[in-house]
Amino acid sequence: MKYPLIQNFVNGQPVPSASARTLDVISPIDGTLLSKVPLSSKADLDQAVAAAQKALPGWSRTPIKERVQIFFRYKNLLEKNLKELSLLIQEENGKTYGEAVAEIEKSIELTEFATSLPQLVTGEVLEVSSGVECRTEYVPVGVVASIVPFNFPAMVPNWTIPNALALGNCMIIKPSEKVPLTLGRIASLLKEAGLPDGVFNIVNGDRVMVEAICDHPGIDAVSFVGSTKVAKLVYQRSTQHLKRCLALGGAKNHLIVLPDAMPVMTAQNVTASMSGCAGQRCMAASAMVAVGSVDHIIEKVCEEARKIVPGQNLGAVISREAKERIERYITEAEQQGARILVDGRNTSVTGKENGTYVGPTVIDYVKPDMAVAREEIFGPVISIIRTKTVDEALAIENANPYGNAASVYTQSGGIARYVTDRASAGMVGVNVGVPVPREPFSFGGWNESRFGVGDITGKSSIGFWTKLKKTTTKWNPESGINWMS
Repeated sequence: MKYPLIQNFVNGQPVPSASARTLDVISPIDGTLLSKVPLSSKADLDQAVAAAQKALPGWSRTPIKERVQIFFRYKNLLEKNLKELSLLIQEENGKTYGEAVAEIEKSIELTEFATSLPQLVTGEVLEVSSGVECRTEYVPVGVVASIVPFNFPAMVPNWTIPNALALGNCMIIKPSEKVPLTLGRIASLLKEAGLPDGVFNIVNGDRVMVEAICDHPGIDAVSFVGSTKVAKLVYQRSTQHLKRCLALGGAKNHLIVLPDAMPVMTAQNVTASMSGCAGQRCMAASAMVAVGSVDHIIEKVCEEARKIVPGQNLGAVISREAKERIERYITEAEQQGARILVDGRNTSVTGKENGTYVGPTVIDYVKPDMAVAREEIFGPVISIIRTKTVDEALAIENANPYGNAASVYTQSGGIARYVTDRASAGMVGVNVGVPVPREPFSFGGWNESRFGVGDITGKSSIGFWTKLKKTTTKWNPESGINWMS
């Protein structure tokens, strides 16, 4: 075991779990046993919530301009420790080093946005009648929880940590049991930056801990990122206990490609979107809807896909189970009549035979009713669905239950606007394969890709992490009384 047994992080200190249950943390790169993670109990969660509740009065009353000073220092620490954090992400998640670096760079950007919050939550004051003043101010929700997935061990936690804490909340976070190491290091950096004890706490665990967070009476709000199936359950269970909840689910993102698209740029873009992070991201291209005669572009997509080499510029998928699931989708599509143009099944990397790799895969002549066209695969696989018209392509995109992202590839501004106006997705792109908004614009999908109101990052997140307090005052009786006073 390369690293010591992972511990929880409560009240500013690593603490052992009260539970004896553990899971192995395996590197998908080569099958190395990295550590063991505790599957914590409700008693562990009670301890973390108590620490957060104790810290909340002092932290929430600290002026926001003082709170964000910690995040200026945290941002600098992320920059200083970028290489170490990137290597840790690569080791436990399996993505390439360059992808891990990009993840930390995005975390830095997210933190940078949080430092601007004093300028965005100033509230309002207005004299609404003679001698009567109304004032609004943003106040913290309280003790909040964040449940995060395996695919971005640093970035997704930093979707919530800087904003929620800078706005005065105290947090309990549950990392994926598959990638708990990076978040533990982030906790130490937050402490080094000067975050008071108890403001940020980590409780490791599995489904049992997710359910305990949803149920706990001391937690006021829950954010979740993961599959749609679990997002629905988390949303239903949390709101049943009268918590506010924002739960982000899965996706099936469509790239609509027209004959006038620039062939080289489109092929490179589609392939990068499909294979980046081994396809394990909710913004990955999963379906390419080919409108009309685009064989010349499909050929170039295949050329680009063959340049992607597992173990070099393509990382591993997270587990043996994930590899087997992805390959089943490919095989089923082939059995149903689809044509495999580039086949990533049965991939093995020399010297890393115990790693879990799936090569880039391009599947043509996919029918809209096939599982590979409808369901989230979460692997480096692109399904090509052929249509004759843009409206047919839009009908396919609109019919899928998810709504994270959609893009169109064309040189026609009119067609681009036609598609972006009609695509049923919260984030759309034109000639962009991964249309993730940059700060201060917010991340959030539609339909079954999001449950709850608002987005998880950017300006829209302020409404989730705060409550609006309205105060009306009158001090001068000589001003008289009317219906407004």
